Amino acid sequence: MFLYKDNDEFQVISFVGVAYFLEEKISGRLRKTSLSSPRVVDLSSGNARFQQMDTVLRAVVEAIHASPTQAVLCLSGGASQALGWLLSVPRASSTVLEVTVPYSRIAMLQFLGKVPAQYTSKETAEDIALAAYNRALRLAIPGVPVAGIGFTGALVSATPKRGEHRCYVAARTQKGLWEYNLTLSKGKRDRVGEDEVTSRILIKAGTSGVEGLTSLADVCGVDLEFPLGLDDAFEKLNVSNKQYTEDEHLNQLIEGKVSIISFIKSQGLVSGGRKVILPGSFNPLHEGHIKLLEVACSMCEGSIPCFEISAINADKPPLSLPEIKKRVKQFQDRGKTVILTNQPYFYKKAELLPDSTFVIGVDTAVRLINTKYYDGSHEKMLEVLLGIQNLGCDFLVAGRKVGETFQVLSDLSVPEPVQKLFRGIDANTFRVDISSSELRAASAL
Repeated sequence: MFLYKDNDEFQVISFVGVAYFLEEKISGRLRKTSLSSPRVVDLSSGNARFQQMDTVLRAVVEAIHASPTQAVLCLSGGASQALGWLLSVPRASSTVLEVTVPYSRIAMLQFLGKVPAQYTSKETAEDIALAAYNRALRLAIPGVPVAGIGFTGALVSATPKRGEHRCYVAARTQKGLWEYNLTLSKGKRDRVGEDEVTSRILIKAGTSGVEGLTSLADVCGVDLEFPLGLDDAFEKLNVSNKQYTEDEHLNQLIEGKVSIISFIKSQGLVSGGRKVILPGSFNPLHEGHIKLLEVACSMCEGSIPCFEISAINADKPPLSLPEIKKRVKQFQDRGKTVILTNQPYFYKKAELLPDSTFVIGVDTAVRLINTKYYDGSHEKMLEVLLGIQNLGCDFLVAGRKVGETFQVLSDLSVPEPVQKLFRGIDANTFRVDISSSELRAASAL
């Protein structure tokens, strides 16, 4: 909520009305808002008025919050009322991971990592949705279905637009991409009216990726269509969707379009907790890996156990699709959760999977503190490792046989500034003197 002073009286305005509030204030047409009566639109006339959220719309929002899907929303140029609807209904935190409103050119550039060819377009909405989807993958617990919702619009503004008033909404999930676009009847509504319609379209897009919802009646829980408030004679909502095959999705990971793909043991893996991640190539997976992750999880209360494979190698070609599927199947056959990423380096893994404990062998720990891998710079090594620590990550280090000697963390000289980043696993708790390379060699005989 925001506090402002008007005619020597303090007034309160909710954050969803801030953009409109500023525009109205600047143009000298400030209208006071009531927290008990959210601003919506009279759908029959398109003129702004005050009324409570209607029953059908509330049912839609409640259905979204009751689903397991979590989302990151990124809006630019409209649909601001949708945020108020989503956040004013209980259980919003079970759905909304993050909301971003990049209004300026620089803000949009930073969010997308590039300058869009056209800000209000189908392509930009899809790019926003993809960026939001990747953000959701980083914020959600592995195994929770996530969505990225992107909106871009050109609506009524203080300076009349020469072009059409239009909007584009895209919703990206692991399974596919939904896209909605609408050209509004110019002059039919004021800014609040157009924002109301585009907000309803965004809420409609938010139901696209919800598991188990196949129609608007299912979404609403009532035998009614979800009203968008369109002028049927002149306005038509265009809808398209693209479903991705498993191969297409894996290729998107290899190409860097998506950052994470999770293969979970069951849909029940949605409770909170710290991720405990054992990275590796797992060629093949063996009982030592499984035992190590079990021991690591016993040292981290309330943890979520995950294996992780990078499809991209630092010094080798990317894994082929058949090879990825072969390695993933090992975990599926054992009922284990595995995460696929496209980052072979730990500082990048930490960016993708913040607030995680990575389980590594002592041989990997040796490389992490060796300045050889940081262009010979001690300062660069500390910078990288402290960056990992600042992302809430740390390392559990298991002993390993190196040559004829079994080494543990205490055998290493870890620099003092990053000593808290590493914890050792006692050799009496875990020791397995087998490796995937030995198993591969034995199977080749």
